[in-house]
Amino acid sequence: MNLAHRVLVVDDDTEIRETMVEILNDEGYVAVGAADGYQALEQLRDPEDRWCLVLLDLMMPNMDGRTFRAEQLRDPALAPIPVVIVSAMNDVAAAAEELKVSAHMTKPIPLSELIQVVRQFCAGS
Repeated sequence: MNLAHRVLVVDDDTEIRETMVEILNDEGYVAVGAADGYQALEQLRDPEDRWCLVLLDLMMPNMDGRTFRAEQLRDPALAPIPVVIVSAMNDVAAAAEELKVSAHMTKPIPLSELIQVVRQFCAGS
């Protein structure tokens, strides 16, 4: 198992999160879910793990995607990990630009688009 092919799926919707994790695991990645920004930061800070990508929902309880991104950028060890926003918001492109993320996708996400984006960021890992 290549630990560098780890993808963190951050979404408070259990069904969406688990579906994305299952799809990515089926594609050969090691996908892990987090229900909010706090859980995501905890996962990312595990020194045993190396992450190639974070798929991030913006609207979540406890710690939303914007707050997570601010915390991620404050941590020099986590800041280089690419983030792709996955949201149903109308202005997801504007949010992506504002948060300086690598890319964005609008829910519902076509399966082929999800896999293509993950391949793009995790290919050289």
